[in-house]
Amino acid sequence: MQKIYFKTFGCRSNLYDTQVMISNIKDYEVILSEEGADIIVVNSCTVTNKADREIRSYVRKYATLGKKIVFTGCGVKHLGKSMYDGKFAFSLFSHSHKESINKILSSKERVFLPKDREYKHVDSTLMPSITGRIRAFIKIQEGCNFACSYCIIPSVRGAARSFPREQILAQIELLAKSGVSEVILTGTNIGSYGLDTGDNIAFLIRDIHAIEGIRRIRLGSLEPSQIDKHFLDILHLDKLERHLHIALQHTSPRMLSIMNRKNEYSRDKELFENLYKRGFSIGTDYIVGHHGESEEIFNEALRNLEELFLTHIHPFIYSPRIGTKSAINKERLEHVKGDVAKARLKRIESIVREKNRKFREECKEELDVLIDSKKDSGYSGLDQYFNRVCIDKSLLKDIEKGTWVKVNRYKIEENNIALELSK
Repeated sequence: MQKIYFKTFGCRSNLYDTQVMISNIKDYEVILSEEGADIIVVNSCTVTNKADREIRSYVRKYATLGKKIVFTGCGVKHLGKSMYDGKFAFSLFSHSHKESINKILSSKERVFLPKDREYKHVDSTLMPSITGRIRAFIKIQEGCNFACSYCIIPSVRGAARSFPREQILAQIELLAKSGVSEVILTGTNIGSYGLDTGDNIAFLIRDIHAIEGIRRIRLGSLEPSQIDKHFLDILHLDKLERHLHIALQHTSPRMLSIMNRKNEYSRDKELFENLYKRGFSIGTDYIVGHHGESEEIFNEALRNLEELFLTHIHPFIYSPRIGTKSAINKERLEHVKGDVAKARLKRIESIVREKNRKFREECKEELDVLIDSKKDSGYSGLDQYFNRVCIDKSLLKDIEKGTWVKVNRYKIEENNIALELSK
């Protein structure tokens, strides 16, 4: 039996897509490293030009070493033809064909399926378990209807469409029976769930909350403009993680306009205040160095950022993506030099790091920790506020990953929480 290895680049949606493919493998042995593989399936990302370069280098390296490369994922549109024509990739297929992977791999002829089925496809695979995971990513929707000027993803993932609610619930019930106790709802733009079916992500969360065996529900990135009354009404649910990741991308009204974003800073601030008062830690995505981010605009954004109730941040330095409006820069907006962008990113990280430390110090709640790492020195996991908790081995008897631990005595360290166990 031939051995196959899956190399996944990019986001949580890609991780889920890889699991879908693994679940549809019948005639091959899936292994966990490239070295022993006869075939490498590359599930690609194309969110930045840098991602394209990394993937191109990876494919060429292993093709040169004699591995049979099968190429899929978001990079098919931009990288696929060159990989296929250059014979670095033996076969290639787009997102909507992934459930046919066993047939594609079994073909003695090269397969070239670069186009999706009008971007209407949603997966129907139900996975009985998630390989090597103690928590499970659950894709609830695909595609995005936004048109942010810097983003290529809508053109490679298509318009927003929702997975059937019954299918999502059946998938989670299966995984709960296999021992999964934490699920992370993911997709290209999860706040758009239900727009095409008359449903709403809040109603879906209520149903997931009722599933026996599920102890925590985490959410992927939400858009602030999509948080409605229905969503605010379910924030009291005790299985819902007390952390929300809400993608602002910037805090300057001018930059939000340049980026063609739908959120407005004044409303974002009001929303964050509301969520913070309800006991949530809050994370965000943030882009620095986009065309037009003058010193004046950045300083305004910094002041606004300091006002926000914010505990986590995933900042990016803007990288022009070929095929996007921002990369064309038709308005000839001011270019931000690389060293300036790096300095700005560090300032933003420093501000939010201090906000997080203050939040952890002020938190008086018992921490509910899912252990996801086990080393010689001890254990670590994430609490309900999405903070890393470290436990010295001397404080805890031998336990396995996937164990839940409750903690009410702890001390705050620079980047995590070190603790003594509750009795």
